[in-house]
Amino acid sequence: MTKRLTTTAGAPIADNQNSLTAGARGPVLMQDYQLMEKLAHQNRERIPERTVHAKGWGAHGTLRITGDITKYTCAKVFEPGSETPMLARFSTVAGEMGAADHERDVRGFALKFYTSEGNWDMVGNNTPVFFIRDPYKFPDFIHTQKRHPRSNLRSPTAMWDFWSLSPESIHQVMILMSDRGLPKTPMNMNGYGSHTYSFWNNDGERFWVKFHFKTAQGHAHYTNEEGNAIIGNTREGFQEALFGTIESGDFPKWRFYVQIMSEKEAETTPYNPFDLTKVWPHADYPLIEVGEFELNRNPDNYFAEIEQAAFSPSNIVPGIGFSPDKMLQARVFSYADAHRHRLGTHYEALPVNTPKCPVHHYHKDGAMNFMGQQSGVTDAYYEPNSFGGPIEDPSVAEPPLRIDGDAARYDHRDGNDDYSQPRALHDLMDAAQQNRLYCNTAAAMQGVPQDIIDRMLTHYDKVSKAYGDGVRAALSEG
Repeated sequence: MTKRLTTTAGAPIADNQNSLTAGARGPVLMQDYQLMEKLAHQNRERIPERTVHAKGWGAHGTLRITGDITKYTCAKVFEPGSETPMLARFSTVAGEMGAADHERDVRGFALKFYTSEGNWDMVGNNTPVFFIRDPYKFPDFIHTQKRHPRSNLRSPTAMWDFWSLSPESIHQVMILMSDRGLPKTPMNMNGYGSHTYSFWNNDGERFWVKFHFKTAQGHAHYTNEEGNAIIGNTREGFQEALFGTIESGDFPKWRFYVQIMSEKEAETTPYNPFDLTKVWPHADYPLIEVGEFELNRNPDNYFAEIEQAAFSPSNIVPGIGFSPDKMLQARVFSYADAHRHRLGTHYEALPVNTPKCPVHHYHKDGAMNFMGQQSGVTDAYYEPNSFGGPIEDPSVAEPPLRIDGDAARYDHRDGNDDYSQPRALHDLMDAAQQNRLYCNTAAAMQGVPQDIIDRMLTHYDKVSKAYGDGVRAALSEG
C-alpha cells in the first residue's frame, strides 16, 4: 500500500507541488500552513557542529569478548563470551564539517557500547598521547587549530608558536607528522583510550588501565602528495571507504587490548602514568587481549545516528572508573556539557544515545522532554520518597580513589621529561620513515616566522640531533 504524505501532525497532504495563492498570479497565502511548516523546518535543519571533531564517519557494530580480564574488573561488558552492540564514530580534529577527509590531522576514535549496565563510552584518538597534559590549555590549543580571527584562515604560525612554547606537545606532533598522520581510511588506523582509566574487581582492588584497539586491516597511509591528489577528486574519501566497505559486506575489525598497572607500580614509574603526553612502555606493561569489535551495519540516517551521537568519557559503568589524569577529569565535564548545548538537555534520550538497559532517574522537565517521568512511579519525582521510586545501589560503589602522592612528581607543567619518549619513537623509525617525518614537518612550517621555527628546532635537537638536522635539511630543500 502506498504511504500517504502527511504534515508533522499527521494530516494528509493533497498537493506537495504548488503553494496556495490568491488567484492564479498570487500572492501566496499565509493560511498555507503546509508551506509554512516546510519552510520553517528547513530553516531549522542545522544544529551547531561540534567545536572539535566536526567532520566524522560512523557505523554500528558488535564487541565480542574472547579473553578473560575478570580478575581486574567486575564490568559485565567484559564477561568472557559476551557480545555487546556498539556504535563507532571516527573524525578529524581540526576540520569543519565541510573539510576534506584526507588532510593530515589527528583522528578521533569514539566508541559507544550499549552494555547491560548502561552505556560505556570510550572517547579517544588514533594516537596513544595528546598535545597537552593540562586541560587549562585545551581551549588555547584548539584556537590554534581553527581560523585566525582576522584572516579567517588556518594559521600555521599559531600552531607552531603554541607547540614551540609547549614542549609536552612534541610526542604528539611527531606522530602527527609521521606516516600515521594521514591514514588511508578509518579502517587502517588504531584507536586508543589515550587516558589512564581504572578498573576495579569484585574484591574492591583497583588497577590502572589503558585501552588499545588494533586494526585488523593493517596500517596504510598516504603521503601529503597522495592525499592532496585524492582531495582534488573527492573530499569524502573516508566516508566513501567506510560506508562502501560495510555496504559490500566486508566488515572491518579491531582487536581489543588493555595494559594493566597496579596502584603500587604507579608510585614508582619514572614518568607520571597519568600524563596524557606519555605512553606506558609495552615491555613493562604488555598488551593483554580482551576481544575484538566489528563494524557491520551502516546507519539508515546519518544525521540521526552519527551526527546526533553523543560520546562522553563521563559514561562509565560499574567496574570502570577514572584516574588522576587532569585531562580526563576535565573531559568528564566538558563533553557532556557540549552535548547539552549542541543537542539539548535531554540528548541522551535520542534513540542513538539511549541505553538498552532500563533507565530510572529524577531529572525533570526542560526543553524537549518527550520521555515524561523516568522514575517509573507517578508520585516519585524526588528522592528519597515513600512511593517506591528508584533508589541507590551501594553494591556498585567504586572503591576509594587514592589522591595522595608526591606533589612534585605529579606537577603536570614543570619538571617533566618531554624528550625521552619522542626519542624512543624516533629511534623506532627506519630511515625512510624518518625522512618522511622531516619532510612533512618542514612542509607544515611553510610561512611560519623563522624565530618560531628556530624555537621548535631546539626542541627537536633535544629529542635527537638527527631529528633537528633532518628538519633543517628538509626546510632548506623546500
